[in-house]
Amino acid sequence: MVLLTTACKKNKTPDSAHIGKNSTATGIAYNAKEGFSTPKSFKGQPTGPNLVYVEGGRFVMGSLEEDVAGVHDNVERTVTVQSFFMDETEIANVHYLEYLHAIQKDSTQEFYEAALPDTTVWAGEMAFNDTYVDQYLRYPGFRMYPVVGVSWVQAQDYSSWRTGAVNNDLARKATSGGKKKGKKGEEATAEASSQQYTGGRAAIETGFVLPNYRLPTEAEWEYAAKALIGTQYLDENQSNQRIYPWDGSSMRKSSGRKKGTMLANYKRGRGDYAGIAGKTNDGAIITDEVYSYPPNDFGLYNMAGNVNEWVWDVYRPTTFQTFSDLNPVRRDGYLDDEKNYGKKDNNSLLDNRTRVYKGGSWADIAYWLAPGTRRYLDQDSSTATIGFRCSMIASGRKR
Repeated sequence: MVLLTTACKKNKTPDSAHIGKNSTATGIAYNAKEGFSTPKSFKGQPTGPNLVYVEGGRFVMGSLEEDVAGVHDNVERTVTVQSFFMDETEIANVHYLEYLHAIQKDSTQEFYEAALPDTTVWAGEMAFNDTYVDQYLRYPGFRMYPVVGVSWVQAQDYSSWRTGAVNNDLARKATSGGKKKGKKGEEATAEASSQQYTGGRAAIETGFVLPNYRLPTEAEWEYAAKALIGTQYLDENQSNQRIYPWDGSSMRKSSGRKKGTMLANYKRGRGDYAGIAGKTNDGAIITDEVYSYPPNDFGLYNMAGNVNEWVWDVYRPTTFQTFSDLNPVRRDGYLDDEKNYGKKDNNSLLDNRTRVYKGGSWADIAYWLAPGTRRYLDQDSSTATIGFRCSMIASGRKR
């Protein structure tokens, strides 16, 4: 039995977590002096702050609701998306204030001012929203409310900054030896320190840093919102599709101790943003805190309602006809040129700067809370109903 166990260990094939001491291609030892260096062991991609793992797979992209606008821009199509990570919540005011504080110290005044959210999105000539204009972003009582007034471009800039901030912190902890003591800790420190790019950024080969934070693609966002993992039984069977990020067509919890309570923050009807005082229908007149309402089966909060969310894609009504069925995304006007829409002649609002947003908001009726519905806005524009969350590729296997 001892011999059998030993033989099994020796014959174990390498994988990404345990590649062995020597290269199976050249026989040369990894981490040898003057040779190629790579971590001897890798525990897998760490889960970054606020991220939730979303196992990829096949799903039917598109709306199950009636196409009330008659635009036919979300016709159903079966696609597959890779596994990825996504923020469990929308980016909150406090997260964005952290970003503003950092870039105010390290960037130009011009870049800092360009990053400021447009708080005037709350203003209205016939509405008294002046207090939101002055206080929504910075007053401590709104710290965990989703940031709004942020354009698609600003959301992308935040994602880039966040990548650097998180990775610098991870690399600092790794190269300081962490809690490890003694010779092994010193070796880990020396190894990590030797694999840094100029400027102090740890190399991605070290395994200490994460891939880039970014806006999710429309397919990723829709897949994560539907969370059909919660409808599976037996092998690859699913018991039902979903109109919303939960089962059924009702906007209220259908069973349990909280039966009858609202599952999302949305506009119930004309002039009705919250119901009657004492028993409000969704607990919020405008936005609500990012951890409000039950999460979906992936553990993601507010994938319907609260605020709409920017996604990566350029908007085209014909996207469903042309995108790939594996990790689909529309980056630009490929196969559907912007000149065909006549924006220059004021015949359309569409060009390669027009971006998709999804999810519905506190000011939207239930129709827009269905993950398959889609709308668009210029990438430099912002409103009081659009926020965002980030995603990240899941590299390698997740056990």
